[in-house]
Amino acid sequence: MSPHNAPIIHRTEDVLVSLCNSVSRVLQVATQCPIQYSGMVQRITKTSLKPDIGCFVLIDGSFSGLIIINFSADAAMELYRSYLLSMGMAESDLASSYTSDEVSNVMGELMNQVVGDFTSKVQREMQTHITQSQPKMIRLNKQVNLSVDANLDAPEARRVTFYTGNNNIFYLEMAVDHTEFIKIVDFEPQEKPDPDALMAQAQHAPAAAPAAAVATQADETDDLLKSLGL
Repeated sequence: MSPHNAPIIHRTEDVLVSLCNSVSRVLQVATQCPIQYSGMVQRITKTSLKPDIGCFVLIDGSFSGLIIINFSADAAMELYRSYLLSMGMAESDLASSYTSDEVSNVMGELMNQVVGDFTSKVQREMQTHITQSQPKMIRLNKQVNLSVDANLDAPEARRVTFYTGNNNIFYLEMAVDHTEFIKIVDFEPQEKPDPDALMAQAQHAPAAAPAAAVATQADETDDLLKSLGL
């Protein structure tokens, strides 16, 4: 396939959709609550942290960028409570206010899972690699503008609206350099590893080795006995 005739497979919007799918899938699995995002995306000129809780992550590697999620207090509390209750925690053990450090820590953990899922998909689907910084979760009472500390030739910024099961709203913002991934060799995207299958494989692998060793030892013992005429 000629590079000049090769199709463009992933543009900025495709990368954004992949990120949106990671947000909705990871949060749904973690909280057991439906998470949806708008079918419309906004082009924005700047990214910012907004009240009540804002979180940002820097990505670097094959492309650089900034990922921000701004949660309203109600959205943060809904996700926080649903996540911990689904893990078996008692209602009485939960924080009562979004200003609690525990809420920020839990939301930061969820953000880390989201971006980790996204970076894994980038590696599988685009055959490239990006890294992420540790998520920073900040409680805010006013807007703070952020920009990517990188040399971006043609920066693009997008905003997507998300809705929780209780119709609380939060926003995803992404700023990256203008990005196009062009397929020059046909390949099939790698499938996502199944954690359960990997654990089962790991559990059975050690058991198989001793069994094989015992069988070999038994054969050697029989041969020795036969050679002695026993």
